[in-house]
Amino acid sequence: MPFTYVMSMNMKWNSLPRSLVAALTAALALAVAIPADAGNRRDEQDAARRAMLDGQVMPFSLIKRRVDAAVDGASYVGSEFNPATNRYRLKYVKDGKVVWVDADGRTGDIIGMAR
Repeated sequence: MPFTYVMSMNMKWNSLPRSLVAALTAALALAVAIPADAGNRRDEQDAARRAMLDGQVMPFSLIKRRVDAAVDGASYVGSEFNPATNRYRLKYVKDGKVVWVDADGRTGDIIGMAR
């Protein structure tokens, strides 16, 4: 029969196993942190899509293809879009180092690279 842990109503938090308290604390912190970050990311994606539909920027897939060719074998990690400047910042990893590439969303041209 599997072990089940039952907490009575008069049990105190300090009588719970530390690992259970740590797991509950971590789960609560994660539940609070994820929605805030997910909302910001969604707003950024919506802004990029609106800019593309309005003809202000190229489709991201075309920009990424151009940047992929320029970073020669680096692994793509993610990207950010700045709606104020219509620029993308793409993040890659190559030889254990992070490479940031800024690209103009209107033309797809690479503006700069930083390690």
